[in-house]
Amino acid sequence: MSKVRRVRGLGRPVVATAAVTVLALTASGCVTVHGEREVVPSATKSEAAKALKEFLTAYNKADAAYDPALDAARITGPLGAINQAGLTSRGVQHPDGNPNAVPLKLTDVKYSIPKKAGWPRWFLADSKATRRSDLRWLWVFTKSGPDGLWRATYLNLVSPDKMPELKKDEDGWAEPVTVGAKDLALPPARLGKEYTSYLKSGGDVFAPGDHTTRWKAYRDKNTERAGLAVQYIDEPQNGGTFAPLGLRTEDGGALVFFSTRHYEKQTAFKGLSPKVDADAKALLKGEVKQSLLLDRTSNQVVVDPKKPGGGKVTFLGRIQGLTGAKGD
Repeated sequence: MSKVRRVRGLGRPVVATAAVTVLALTASGCVTVHGEREVVPSATKSEAAKALKEFLTAYNKADAAYDPALDAARITGPLGAINQAGLTSRGVQHPDGNPNAVPLKLTDVKYSIPKKAGWPRWFLADSKATRRSDLRWLWVFTKSGPDGLWRATYLNLVSPDKMPELKKDEDGWAEPVTVGAKDLALPPARLGKEYTSYLKSGGDVFAPGDHTTRWKAYRDKNTERAGLAVQYIDEPQNGGTFAPLGLRTEDGGALVFFSTRHYEKQTAFKGLSPKVDADAKALLKGEVKQSLLLDRTSNQVVVDPKKPGGGKVTFLGRIQGLTGAKGD
C-alpha cells in the first residue's frame, strides 16, 4: 500500500508521493462573464504572490487554533474539503487549539500562470516548504469572478525529479489544457471516471504504482478483516471547484489535477461493531451499531501523455483526507 504521510492541518490520513499541475475548468477552455472574451493572463505575478501570502497567513492561523472558520474564505475545492474537515476533527479533539503549532513557511516559489478568456481563472504556485523539504509543494489557486477571492483549491507534493517541464510562451505565460482535450491519453474530464472504474475493475490506462496497482491490491485484499466486511464505493468529482485543472507540458502532454471521492463501508459480523478512531469519532453522525461509513476526499496529480505513442497516465502524487463519518 502507499506510504501514509501526515500533512498537518489538512486532515488525516494523508497519502502522497509526488506531483502537481493544472487544467482548464470548461470543455471550451473559457467561460464568458460580463462579456470578457479577451485571452489574458489569469493573474499578474504580484497578484499571485499576494494570493499565496494571504492564504498562508489564514492557513497558519487556522492550524494554530484548529478553527476552520479562520481560513474558510481562502480555501475551496478538494483541498478545502480536506482542510476544513481535518481542522474540525482536530478542534473537537483539542478544543484549546494546536499544542504543537509551527507556522508553515514557503520558499523558492515559482508561478505558472496560464492565459485564458473569462472566468474562472487559476494559476499554479510551485514551492519548497519547511515541512517535507525534499519535495515541491504544488498549490493551485482559483478565482470564480472579478469580485471573488483567490482560493487554494488543489495541493500535492512532488519529487523535483518527477516534475515535467511546462510549456511557456515567449512572455513566460503557461498554456491551459481544456478538459475535453482529445490529443491526450485521457481527456482530463474522464480522469476521475476512469480512475474510479480502475479501482473497481482494473484496466491498462494507468501506469503501475502506489496509487494504482498497489492501492487496488491493498483494497482488494482488505474487503474482509477479522469480524468485518468492507465495501468500497468511488465517485469522480468534476463539478465547480472540484473540476480538473491542467497545464500543457513541453512534450505535448499535460500536468493535470483531478479530484475523487471514496467511501469505505465497514459492516461488522453479528454481535460485533466497527472500531471508530478519534479522527472519525470527531466527525461522526449517527450511532455506530453494526456499520460505519467513512467518507474521504482525494486530490491527485498525473502526467497525461499525448497520443498516440505517449504511454500511460502516470500518477505523481495523491493527497487524501477523511471528510465525514456516519454510523448505523
